[in-house]
Amino acid sequence: MEVVAVTFVSHWDVSIASSASEADRKWLAEVRAKAEKGDAHSQCELGRAFAFGNRGVTQDEVEAVEWYRKAAEQNLVKAQFYLGICYSQGQGVAKDEVEAVKWYRKAAEQNLAPAQYILGACYAEGQGVAKDEAEAYKWFLLAAGQGDKGAIKQVDKLKRSMTRRQIAEGQKRARDFKPREAPSSGSDNSIPRILETRPEGSGTGFFITEDGYLITNEHVAGNGALVRVVTQDGILSARVVRVDSANDLALLKAEGRFAPLPLVSSRDVKLGRTVATVGFPNIGLQGFAPKLAKGEIAALSGAQDDPRYFQISAPVQPGNSGGALVDERGNVVGVVTAKLSAKTTLAASGALPENVNYAVKSSFLLSFLESVPEVAARLREPNLKDRKFEDVVKAAEQAAVLVLVY
Repeated sequence: MEVVAVTFVSHWDVSIASSASEADRKWLAEVRAKAEKGDAHSQCELGRAFAFGNRGVTQDEVEAVEWYRKAAEQNLVKAQFYLGICYSQGQGVAKDEVEAVKWYRKAAEQNLAPAQYILGACYAEGQGVAKDEAEAYKWFLLAAGQGDKGAIKQVDKLKRSMTRRQIAEGQKRARDFKPREAPSSGSDNSIPRILETRPEGSGTGFFITEDGYLITNEHVAGNGALVRVVTQDGILSARVVRVDSANDLALLKAEGRFAPLPLVSSRDVKLGRTVATVGFPNIGLQGFAPKLAKGEIAALSGAQDDPRYFQISAPVQPGNSGGALVDERGNVVGVVTAKLSAKTTLAASGALPENVNYAVKSSFLLSFLESVPEVAARLREPNLKDRKFEDVVKAAEQAAVLVLVY
């Protein structure tokens, strides 16, 4: 079977003179100004200029990747595609076929034909992803349906080596495909507009540094997630910096200045201690306003005596995951992560669980953050004085964000 190699320059390439004319200087000043203010299209254009060393810009592939990434994280489909190419070919960044597939997929799911074509080749060759001819056939069909000549050829070639069952499965997957509309980076950033794009999931997060580092659960926003956070100042893009799958933690970064919460070790937390969390449960039913849940430390271990967790009596629901569990002084002592499964409990005991919930202990969060020294160094000092509960709630509310995942 002959499949096109994933080593070509994109369909979007243009050839522009590299002389630094007056027009180039004017263009560069305007585009850079817009890019630095967060305009995704300008960021992508600037990335292209650095990638090819044109429009008066000295070629710098590392700088190109940085601008592509900024635009890609705002869901600009072209930038996602270009970033995939950079990772695939090791241009401006260490070659990483898995990371390349991640960005190709994001662009392909938004119905970009060149990305669908390359993603099909990745699946056909097992390049950055497990080999799957039915999945390859699906992406080739989708790209071919948009007139991509390379994909049309690959459909015929791949079909010769596939079984009838594989062909039928690939066709079914192509029929079932629905392009994903990513949230716009434009000016309409209202919650209703964002939700029209049908996020795949939601949860809660909380800021831990003034410059925008925040925590949520890994099962809310793991590696590869496109994330937006709804803050008190508006809706912002966020990127996943690092995850700890073993303890269900994820570190994210948004741009701006925020009111973070302090963290303390959970080693001194006692049974019966009052705790609270502010989060965004069941936004489709309960709405988008932050919700307070208050309770106690019900056990110093989780299900089956797992020492990583607290059992808490604070009533939490789906969507509370990733929220800060704070003590009476407003210090984070845990991260809300799970409920005891009603279905499993009913099957095992014949009774439904009543308000049995869990939070990852903050000691595990602090250990996780030690692997990111630039973040650990910026953490706030713990609150050591008693505070009014209303003030604790206000601080938790200011630090809490709704996390939307696409």
